[in-house]
Amino acid sequence: MIEHPRQAKDVTAGIVPTLPELIALRALVQGRRTARRGHHGVQGHALSSLRGRGMEYAESREYVQGDDARHIDWRLTARSGRTHTKLFQAERERLSLIVADTAPQLYFGTRVRFKSVQAARAGALAAWLAVRDGDRVATLRGSLRDASVAPASGPRGALRVLDALVRWYARPPQDDTGLATALDHARRLLRPGSRILVLADPASIGEIPAQTWPALAMHHELVVLLLTDPLERQPPATRLPFASTDGQRTELGLDTAVIRQRWRQEFALPVETTLSLLRSRGARAMELSSADASDAWLPLLGRPRMTAGK
Repeated sequence: MIEHPRQAKDVTAGIVPTLPELIALRALVQGRRTARRGHHGVQGHALSSLRGRGMEYAESREYVQGDDARHIDWRLTARSGRTHTKLFQAERERLSLIVADTAPQLYFGTRVRFKSVQAARAGALAAWLAVRDGDRVATLRGSLRDASVAPASGPRGALRVLDALVRWYARPPQDDTGLATALDHARRLLRPGSRILVLADPASIGEIPAQTWPALAMHHELVVLLLTDPLERQPPATRLPFASTDGQRTELGLDTAVIRQRWRQEFALPVETTLSLLRSRGARAMELSSADASDAWLPLLGRPRMTAGK
């Protein structure tokens, strides 16, 4: 029987992301509760002595017991001789920034989809969340030539982000300069109270100075997803055949205890160490496998920051 063209299986499914695939993910965020924007809603001016998501400086007043010492207005305190603290008000539009790692090791997968496709799907969900919450959304990657997608609100802003994710995660970009470059660009774009989602291969995190994370987490809602594959975390206890470009075949003997231990030290242990590091420095971090549901990370949003050992 000849298979109808429309019924033919898409051989690129799970290998490269598609725009219709990312657009369809909007349905996954529609039913989720909208984040609170302050006691008076988005339109109000809910003043708070605490700097949180969507907060910008409003005014200063004299310090009272219970105020956060981190928000003391030191200049006014010095001028007046009395301790003052800063107050902040809710912004109308928060920025949601998606930082996309495009390291070559992401373009790989053994089950369900490539890690790169999972990254694109996670980024798309973040874009649709921004639309739902009335935020502006932007995205960027490590590149000296490819400009970031400028912040914009509404479905149009989300579609621009989705288009970039499809392009970036279709194949490894030739001009990738690393996650460190992307985070350096991000610091110039962010303002206090932003939400930043970092999509990264675990190996890329190791190249970032440790002090980068607390600096970002102090002023923003920082979420970091480590993209992994089941083969990296739980390899089968067998011999895996591989074919090289010159036609030669080789085998990886994962059926021996020594090789499996070396595999764990190379792949699994760094993931656990990196997660502990990120959490201890204020990031909301988790591992997102290529075989996981793409929205498995959404419960991280709005939760208290996790610390190492929790």
